[in-house]
Amino acid sequence: MSRGSRPASARHGPPSLRAPPIQRLQLASLLWASGRPCWRQVERIRGRRRVAGAGAAANRKCPGGAALPVSRRPPMGVRRRSGAVMAALPVLALLLLLLAWGGPPAAGQKRKEMVLSEKVNQLMEWASKRSVIRMNGDKFRRLVKAPPRNYSVIVMFTALQPHRQCVVCKQADEEYQILANSWRYSSAFTNKIFFAMVDFDEGSDVFQMLNMNSAPTFINFPAKGKPKRGDTYELQVRGFAAEQLARWVADRTDVNIRVIRPPNYAGPLMLGLLLAIIGGLVYLRGSNLDFLYNKTGWAFAALCFVLAMTSGQMWNHIRGPPYAHKNPHTGQVNYIHGSSQAQFVAETHIVLLFSILHTEKHGP
Repeated sequence: MSRGSRPASARHGPPSLRAPPIQRLQLASLLWASGRPCWRQVERIRGRRRVAGAGAAANRKCPGGAALPVSRRPPMGVRRRSGAVMAALPVLALLLLLLAWGGPPAAGQKRKEMVLSEKVNQLMEWASKRSVIRMNGDKFRRLVKAPPRNYSVIVMFTALQPHRQCVVCKQADEEYQILANSWRYSSAFTNKIFFAMVDFDEGSDVFQMLNMNSAPTFINFPAKGKPKRGDTYELQVRGFAAEQLARWVADRTDVNIRVIRPPNYAGPLMLGLLLAIIGGLVYLRGSNLDFLYNKTGWAFAALCFVLAMTSGQMWNHIRGPPYAHKNPHTGQVNYIHGSSQAQFVAETHIVLLFSILHTEKHGP
């Protein structure tokens, strides 16, 4: 190969990574002589390999030649800007997702707090007017079923219209009103719990939604989650006395309600009448008090007391059960309770009557 001819590797393909020693000496002599190497000379010696460290000479032209080729690698400033853009892409994607979901989490939380505040204020306004809030289907779904909610709602499902002929519903409503009034006018009243009522004729869609086919029914809707089995009041077992309802409410919501009943003057009047009769007898027969030693009188009084206790009158006084139960669908009236753990007042009278007949039959 002659001195001025190009190597075959330079003509037909990329040069080798390292030039032969003789070519490296020629390249070094050229760089030492001028410091401005001509690209044509460099290419002739090393083929297509670029000369590292050419520096400012890369932009100078060789005599009669073109400018030196510039490296394809971008400047340092451009690389830094492109790196910053790539790092910002995940943040931009996250912001787009948040916007698609309706804004940042703080905005959603603020909106929930505003909705909750409106619901609580509405319930407090209604509770200030009536202790038991009457609800239809729309109010029930918006204030009881729909979140957010940080309060419990005790709901009585009933049928108070006269054409329903639900005697038990009216009796249970009286006790429920006593319980709600005791909470509304107590010093511990807060917005932690509310008392509401849904009548069948005003919210039949609610009865269908809950698959409910009997009334009255008491259900606690807790502040978090759905009602559990214990959140449905066992009316047939406990009765609907306000004191029993208060114990159940305390067990489900940790809110203790002291039941305050309106003054009942029937008991004091009966006691005063009894004392007046006894005082009159003593006064009229002051000289003869033999009637106080009458065994028949005392035996009759003891027998009445025993019959009243054995028939279940004390249980009725404590639990407050209804007199009877009328099925709202069939209209059938039941005087005997279907459970062995509960009873109606009518059962007490029936058992008392049978006890009296049995005593007369087997008496002396």
